[in-house]
Amino acid sequence: MLSLLMLLLAIMTAVSATSGSKQSAQTTQSSSFCYGCCGIPGMHGKHGTPGAPGRDGRDGRDGAKGDQGLQGKTGPQGPPGDKGLAGVKGEEGAKGETGAQGPPGQKWELGPMLFKNWKECAWKNLDDPKDSGLIKDCVFTKNFSDTALHVYWTGALRIHNCNRCCKRWYFTFNGAECSAPLPIDGIVYMQTGSNKDLHRVRHIEGHCSNIHKGKVRVGFWIGNCASHGNADGATGWNSVSRIFVEEVPKAQA
Repeated sequence: MLSLLMLLLAIMTAVSATSGSKQSAQTTQSSSFCYGCCGIPGMHGKHGTPGAPGRDGRDGRDGAKGDQGLQGKTGPQGPPGDKGLAGVKGEEGAKGETGAQGPPGQKWELGPMLFKNWKECAWKNLDDPKDSGLIKDCVFTKNFSDTALHVYWTGALRIHNCNRCCKRWYFTFNGAECSAPLPIDGIVYMQTGSNKDLHRVRHIEGHCSNIHKGKVRVGFWIGNCASHGNADGATGWNSVSRIFVEEVPKAQA
């Protein structure tokens, strides 16, 4: 801008000088004669120093609102927000009508594991001196045919005043010894026992299968050992003797 102003100033100065020369020439010619022609224009001067930048103009007015752009893609799901406060408890609803009665259910049968079926027969100071035969029995009601019986005896047994002697005590079920899996028995043997009378509490226990349901007479007997003769035996002296019977599921195969 400054260069342009200086250029205009130079042109105006040249034009003014040319106009003055013409007027002088005309005056001289009118008085006498022209001494010479006008001179050639001078060379352009150097550009002036650039001026300082002007101040920023004022902000323009807002343009017209553009058309709505296309909808962008759905962004990723944000993290869960904080748990809100519990709402106010609502009012209790109206009581509904009674529904129709359902059909009868299937008949339910007791299974062998849903209950305990057991019995204990006990005698105080039994003191039975017999050497062979039934000592006592305990009648038990068995509810199922596919179960087993668990039995045990606890009480005092003894043999007396003999050497290399033996007595056998065993269970029967309705008069017969167990065959499934094997008989339930116990023995007392004495190598040297002259003048000895030793009463000891002993325990005989086992399980027996293949016994029908219903009444079962569980007996406890005394007899001789195999390959041994008779000996002086005694059962239940000066103490409580027990026969315990329990119905249980059969053992696994």
